[in-house]
Amino acid sequence: MNSAAAAFAGVGTTRLALVMVSVLAGWGGLALWYQVPGGRIRKSVSVTAWAALSGAMLIALWQSCLVLGLLGFTVAFAALLGWWHRLVPSNDRVWADDVAEMTTGTVEGSRVTLHNVRNFDWRSDSDYTRRWESRSYDLESLDCVDMILSYWSNQAIAHVLISFGFNNGEHVVFSVEIRRRKGDGFSEIGGFFKEFELSVIAADERDVIRVRANIRAEDDYLYRIRLPVPAMRSLFLAYVDQANRLVVAPRFYNTLSVNCTTLVYHMVKHIVGYLPWDYRLLLSGYLPAYVYRIGGLDTRYTLKQLRAFGRITERAKKSGRSATYSADIRQGVPRVEARELAERAAPASSRHSA
Repeated sequence: MNSAAAAFAGVGTTRLALVMVSVLAGWGGLALWYQVPGGRIRKSVSVTAWAALSGAMLIALWQSCLVLGLLGFTVAFAALLGWWHRLVPSNDRVWADDVAEMTTGTVEGSRVTLHNVRNFDWRSDSDYTRRWESRSYDLESLDCVDMILSYWSNQAIAHVLISFGFNNGEHVVFSVEIRRRKGDGFSEIGGFFKEFELSVIAADERDVIRVRANIRAEDDYLYRIRLPVPAMRSLFLAYVDQANRLVVAPRFYNTLSVNCTTLVYHMVKHIVGYLPWDYRLLLSGYLPAYVYRIGGLDTRYTLKQLRAFGRITERAKKSGRSATYSADIRQGVPRVEARELAERAAPASSRHSA
């Protein structure tokens, strides 16, 4: 190799090292900001110190002190990772009221008793009557599963709720949520940095849908899911199992990999077998298009029609606290026929385009 080629290779290596250290330094700064205890002053001091150290290593790299810069940063980053891996999830914190309790379930034959079903009476986001109840359900009478998407900012991101309906008109919703500490708000970025634990909440529809549509002014859509009854029961029990597991083995929420969409995907995949991966599992606002493509929605209608049928926002607002809330929000949403539930999903090529 001649001297010019060697010099070019050296410049390329230095640039690669600069990019790598910059990315890892940025990650470390965010990790410190979201996890160092003690308030904003202590967080700021920690991030500033980390930025100064990382900056010194970057300067060393820029001045072609490759070994010194990489070695120094590697030692510092290894220490940061050691601290990071010692951060473990816990159920023992002062939690926000709406996630203060943990849903659990006991199964006896076909009957499931859920403990700590949330049934708050919401007057505003900060004014509510707290109610945590025990409720029993007979899986033999389970006859429908609905997916509700609640949008609060843009069409790419939505919160996903799964509602189970019984032939007596009763419904219970499972919601995979962040478990916030009291006084904390939600942060998408913080969700990448162990800021929240994971929670599975079972709730009454007049609580968990109404608080989003009526109180927080979110835009909600309901889709009937094509799923054989045995698979519905398996999914219900999978939620119960997941909730019970979190009581004994808490987990961190992760905005990308452990959230309200990916957790459901893995549970359904375990029940029905192969399910293709798709970017819409990450951009949850587009999830209906994915579910439609794999045959999980009512293929008698186009996706556009199903979305129009399923917009429940105004019906939820009108129904308010009505005892017929669940029936009210489903007015105009076609039921999936029993034969539709029994048949296997058609090949993707034979369905309407999503």
